[in-house]
Amino acid sequence: MILQLHPPLPVKTNRGTGLAHFLIDEGIEHDLFWVVFLDESGECWTFRNSDIPAQKNITQGREHISAISDTRGPQGMGT
Repeated sequence: MILQLHPPLPVKTNRGTGLAHFLIDEGIEHDLFWVVFLDESGECWTFRNSDIPAQKNITQGREHISAISDTRGPQGMGT
């Protein structure tokens, strides 16, 4: 299933910040995938759910976002 996010959600990735426009759900045995357009380059990348924290949002009480630690190797579907 592909879900279009309206409005797009601001997210932080290992490649920089961007806006998530789509969420791909391939079923219960798979991670969710976020389709993100990066702010700086405009590139489109797909990232696993575990690789996408929300951006800082003072209004919601999210003043600090910790770094993602991952020992699985390269992050995101594309390299």
